[in-house]
Amino acid sequence: MATTSVLPTNAGPRARIAVIDDHPLVREGLAARISAQPDLEVCCEAADTETALKLIRECKPTLAIVDVALKNGSGLDLIKALAADGNGPRVLVVSAYDEELFAERMLRAGAHGYVNKQELHGSVIEAIRAVLAGDIYLSAGLAQRLASQAVAGRRSTQGLEVLSDRELQIFELIGRGAGTRQIAAQLHLSVHTVESHREHIRAKLNLRSGTELLRRAVLWTFENRT
Repeated sequence: MATTSVLPTNAGPRARIAVIDDHPLVREGLAARISAQPDLEVCCEAADTETALKLIRECKPTLAIVDVALKNGSGLDLIKALAADGNGPRVLVVSAYDEELFAERMLRAGAHGYVNKQELHGSVIEAIRAVLAGDIYLSAGLAQRLASQAVAGRRSTQGLEVLSDRELQIFELIGRGAGTRQIAAQLHLSVHTVESHREHIRAKLNLRSGTELLRRAVLWTFENRT
């Protein structure tokens, strides 16, 4: 069962923050950093999408910090669900995954900023304040790359950028060791649909076999996880 908690609300005009991450130490570190600010407080924490949605509806945070990969789910799906609610919190993604690959997808899904965990120490409070103020927060490097792509009128088709959101989600789960039936159960898809996605991924990445797909997925996931 996922580790979760609802924390007591403090009096005063503090912005309420939800921390959604499947690593307990990351949640603890983020909560400590946020709670040290006089105008911010953590109102709830969760490790998976289902519990996150329940607690967010209960504690009504102003902002949710969300990781890309969650226990038994995806941060992308959580962001889409929050956006569909209409009255959900603003969302800041804090993840170890490559921002160049994931940030634009998360923004399209409804997120308002992206911070790489490698830059967490110096930028997370700045990012929180920017998103709370109604801005979009991206690193300077990513903002420049996105601007360059817009000027060029095209997006890169190299590497994993060619995968759809669902394909990328399945690719990441393959890399975490999930089999086809596990992926189907977790994403509420049929085994046949997952197998079709696997073939599309393999074709798009020019991989000759399922073994090559597994090897690449595991290597990529290992390089991008904390």
